[in-house]
Formats: sequence, structure tokens, C-alpha cells
Amino acid sequence: MRKEKMDIEFERSSGNVFADLDVEDAEELQARAMIGYHVIQLLKDKNIKQKELAEVLGVKQAEISHLLNGHFSRFTIDKLLDFLKRMNLKVTIQISHHKGGEPYQNVFFDDNQKQCA
Repeated sequence: MRKEKMDIEFERSSGNVFADLDVEDAEELQARAMIGYHVIQLLKDKNIKQKELAEVLGVKQAEISHLLNGHFSRFTIDKLLDFLKRMNLKVTIQISHHKGGEPYQNVFFDDNQKQCA
């Protein structure tokens, strides 16, 4: 039996899954997700229990659980930035002109300017 070749339709991502899905406030959601991702990675690197993480961030343990499970909609960008401050990290905001095809918001981590995945 001969298999027929199927053409698969696809669409290249814009780099923002929320915009690709035509979600309202896509840029804000993308920025929140990128910041949240880094908060999670930094918390995991601490290798301490959720209760201790809650004390560091000044929230209840249940909120740590939501954060570690990627439920970023529970947190504002301001709250996520506050978490970084409580971990003694500096946040720098840089404003520049937008160039066609690039995202409006980027999150970079560390001095080597590694872009958030």
C-alpha cells in the first residue's frame, strides 16, 4: 500500500504566542511570561523549600506553588518585578525605537544580555 504525501499547513510564529492566538493584551502577557520564567529559574536555583521561598518573596506558600506552576496571570508585572527585588536583583528598563519585525518588549537576563527564551 502506497502512502500519499500530505501537505501540512503551518504558520510561522511572530515570537509572541499570545499575539499568534490573537489574545487581547498580547504584549503585556508575553512580557509577564518572560519575567515569570526568569523568576522561576532563579527560585529553582536557590534549591530551597516553597515555604522558605514564600518568606523570601513575602507571599504565602500557595502563591509560590502557583508561580512555580507557571500561573503568571495571578501576578502583575509589578509583583514579578518586586520578587526580583526581594531576591536582590536589579531590573533595568531600556527604551529605544522599534524596528520592523522585532518584538516590542524583550526581557534579557544577566550581564551577557541573554534574551529570554
